[in-house]
Amino acid sequence: MPEICRFLGIVIYVYSKDHNPPHFHFVYGEFEGIMYIKELIVEGKVPTKIIKHLTKWSELHKIELLRIWDLAQKGKPLPKVEPLK
Repeated sequence: MPEICRFLGIVIYVYSKDHNPPHFHFVYGEFEGIMYIKELIVEGKVPTKIIKHLTKWSELHKIELLRIWDLAQKGKPLPKVEPLK
């Protein structure tokens, strides 16, 4: 799994040639989910505080995440994204 970021116990991945719409996968302890980058919608059962952190991080890095999505669709190496501080 290509990890692009890790913060507050949340690990974020983007898979190569994954299905649209643009999204990333995340793991927090026993919780797993998907967040859609443009809509900021989460799929999966996740604590509300984690959704808030993911939303804030996604908003800060939206353009970068969409570029990473494009790279992943082309099977190219993915850069790391700055964690939420």
